[in-house]
Amino acid sequence: MKAQVRVPSSIAVCFVLSVLAGQVRAAGFVEDSKASLTMRNYYFDRDYKGTSAQSAAREWAQGFILKYSSGFTQGHVGFGMDAVGLLGVKLDSSPDRTGTGLLPYDVPSREPRDDYSELGLTGKMKISKTELQAGTISTFLPIAFASPTRLLPQTFRGAYLRSQDLDNLTLNAGWLDRINLRDSTSYQKMTVASPNGRFNPTAESDRFVFLGGDYKWSDSLTLKYYHAVLDEMYRKDYFGFEQIQPIGPGKLKTDVRYFITGEDGAAKAGHVDNRNLGMMFTYSVGAHSLGAGYMQLNGATAMPYLTGTEPLVVSEGSLSSEFLNPKERSWQVRYDYDFAGVAVPGLKGMVRYLEGSNIQLPTALGGDGLSESEKDVELSYVVQSGTFKGVSVRLRHAWYRNDFAPAASFRDDNETRVNIDYTLALW
Repeated sequence: MKAQVRVPSSIAVCFVLSVLAGQVRAAGFVEDSKASLTMRNYYFDRDYKGTSAQSAAREWAQGFILKYSSGFTQGHVGFGMDAVGLLGVKLDSSPDRTGTGLLPYDVPSREPRDDYSELGLTGKMKISKTELQAGTISTFLPIAFASPTRLLPQTFRGAYLRSQDLDNLTLNAGWLDRINLRDSTSYQKMTVASPNGRFNPTAESDRFVFLGGDYKWSDSLTLKYYHAVLDEMYRKDYFGFEQIQPIGPGKLKTDVRYFITGEDGAAKAGHVDNRNLGMMFTYSVGAHSLGAGYMQLNGATAMPYLTGTEPLVVSEGSLSSEFLNPKERSWQVRYDYDFAGVAVPGLKGMVRYLEGSNIQLPTALGGDGLSESEKDVELSYVVQSGTFKGVSVRLRHAWYRNDFAPAASFRDDNETRVNIDYTLALW
């Protein structure tokens, strides 16, 4: 087993440790602490269609996520510490089926590792409703959304400030210098996601900064703005609008997301010029929800985002593609049902269809006027009582098709994912 202790921003963490040394018995630090263990069983099967060097990416693994969060010491400035221990264990894999993102593997031989583990530490301090964290960081923001979609979570190294001191306003600011991918035990410099040859995947940056916030205009309306810069690569502005309005017997949720992205400095990853407007409208009545969405990309390039993270666009949750190719126009329809409406609480289902067109890729990958589509089906259940109360089971299947050239990153596939999760509160 290869274990790695992730102790980023060591100066900040050591400073917090020195302060805590004399205050660990202070009221709040121990009394308000909590710990949990999440056990995650994950089966991933992406069956590629057509002739290719790899016919499938198929693996099965067991993950353990141990989290500890202290309270804060007493005083005007409170100090605390968080820790996360991660362990992933191979249950089934082989060199011809790696690349699912569940398990690390040796690149030349593609031999998967039997297990991998790591420890992340975070020092924190708090004044009123403002908290500063340094060390292992997880951000879930439109401009940097740490991926939770595989066996173990993806994290960053850096500092993160979050403040709710102003009424109805949540401010977020941060500085990140490294990323730890979801199937890795080591930090690395940040790169730009480059499927279908969108950008230079080898260009690296050690500085990502962001600032922005969410403003709750009213009980039904939230406005968002964020600015982010990946040093010498790109700069991005995000505008968000979320509103939930009662209409007739139900409620209409309007979700509008607009990204403007351009080059920064030397533009090491290549030319960046993108504007992405996405809209999702969802009407809910009782146990039923019906949604329709549209996303349009303008500009000379695709929309860049950090490798390993999740782009928080209206196609979020799609399994095989993010529908962010240059010039792409995509639409979707989605239906969700909560089976509590027929006296089966904990059971939920979803079906969705997404289609993208007007895609422009390099000639070697298919050229102009290309299209892609994905059909998603999902069923999830959380046990409500008894010995297995809290155990969650999630089944997902997708059919993805496109008319790209065989050399493109996205290929026709049928994909199945099965998750079984259980979180045990230790105290």
